[in-house]
Amino acid sequence: MPEPEISVARRVRDYLDGQPALADAIRLGIANYSAVARRVADDLGIRTSEAVIAACRRYPKGRGELARAAGVRRVVRKSRIETRTKVATITASLGGEVLQRLGDVVEELLDENSLCRLIQVSRGTVIIVDEDSVPRVVKALREDQVIRIRKDLIEVAVASPESIEETPGLLTLLTGVLSAQGINIVEALSCYTDTIFLLDREDLNAALAVLSKALE
Repeated sequence: MPEPEISVARRVRDYLDGQPALADAIRLGIANYSAVARRVADDLGIRTSEAVIAACRRYPKGRGELARAAGVRRVVRKSRIETRTKVATITASLGGEVLQRLGDVVEELLDENSLCRLIQVSRGTVIIVDEDSVPRVVKALREDQVIRIRKDLIEVAVASPESIEETPGLLTLLTGVLSAQGINIVEALSCYTDTIFLLDREDLNAALAVLSKALE
């Protein structure tokens, strides 16, 4: 026997309340309802996909949320997408010695105008570089300081106007539309005017399609 529609609607609403990325995509009117419904149905174990789609379409859009969504739309319409291929990440251990060892090679890469991003996280240091630069970075470190090297990545950056700093919700929106399409985000950064994603190389075309649609 099918589940009562009112029960499905309540469960879907509660689920979306806890998934701000998907909720924002729905509020902005850029969500692929079928894709969102499949994810919701799978996570909640609901078999009546039509009822889930209907519940997604009826998801409430509060006045405050609509104003915030309108602000995000104004920003995304002025944003542009930039891509870079053959990107790699090197995860190194945490500590002052790692930073000291990386000092010279980071300076060289920046002088050469090569990709070089250095991010300290709670359990290590992540270095984002072009694949060709990996040997130089690894050579600067001790073998035991290198935790992981990951290649075959692409970088997709959404460059926005400076007003993005005062407009909450863009990162949530973009991560939502990517995840709704089943695109795995390897790394995500939001710095100044740029929102940057590192993705697997095979996801390039799908990511560009869904992000381009989001920026329309």
